[in-house]
Amino acid sequence: MKMRTGFLLLLAIALMPIGSMQTAHAQDNTVYVVSYIDVAPAARSVATSLLRQLANASRKDEGNMRFDILQRTAPSNQFAIVAVWKDQKAYDAHLAAAHTKEFREKIQPHLISAIDDRVHTGMEIAATPAGKNGRGTLVVVTHVDVPPPKKDECIAALKTLVADSRKEAGSVRFDVFQQGNRPNHFSVVEIWKNQSAYEAHITAGPTKKFRDQLTPMSGALYDERLYKVI
Repeated sequence: MKMRTGFLLLLAIALMPIGSMQTAHAQDNTVYVVSYIDVAPAARSVATSLLRQLANASRKDEGNMRFDILQRTAPSNQFAIVAVWKDQKAYDAHLAAAHTKEFREKIQPHLISAIDDRVHTGMEIAATPAGKNGRGTLVVVTHVDVPPPKKDECIAALKTLVADSRKEAGSVRFDVFQQGNRPNHFSVVEIWKNQSAYEAHITAGPTKKFRDQLTPMSGALYDERLYKVI
């Protein structure tokens, strides 16, 4: 009887970390948002100034964990925001904040298309918090979408790509977000030390293999955009 009790106790202890990890994952309410902002070419400077003001205010918002302002290398009148929020409540509060409303009102006359906000959950997120990007870093944001029946196959390919890419010498960060309202759509957010590191990545064997796997099942053109942090 004592032996059986001892065995059950050891089994319970052994299973505790697994249960804890599953609970932590289930309770992860973090919200990942990628917003695309396209302005008239003549409004680049105005947009840059407004976005910096928004970033300075938003980083002080309750529940903000990351707020990166990006400018596309070409065409340079296209911008993106990569933001991470503690939960949906924090993101909703940000949207309702005076500085967010003010930004959207002031940027509106300069837009050439509506702001495209894509809200995600985290699919593959680096363990360390996102830090400040150094001078010369290159940020790559890629939208990947596949038909719903191919979702799981795409996820498997993305997970392999993430694992291989994080091992590369020039990789600073490599994350994948999954859209909440369209789980067959993903945003891949990469940070590379410099242009050379990125070029080494896109010519690497695992990257080529991923693109070869993705092309037959892709629901749209491979939408990869290069940005600098502003």
